[in-house]
Amino acid sequence: MDKLIYLLPVLACPIMMGAMMWFMMRGNNAAATPAQPDPNTQEAIAVLRAEIATLRAAQSGQAHHTSDSAA
Repeated sequence: MDKLIYLLPVLACPIMMGAMMWFMMRGNNAAATPAQPDPNTQEAIAVLRAEIATLRAAQSGQAHHTSDSAA
């Protein structure tokens, strides 16, 4: 009986590790099939990308303007 008490923590570790791996694998299978993105989301992403491009162009134009006036 005394040896069983010392053996329980040793057995608990691999059993719990196996259980965690099993639960994680089950969770990955559900997330493996990506859902189709919403068309409105795709439109919003396109608008935001265009806005980023505009802001970057304006920022690079300001950088060139600042460097020209400093010289």
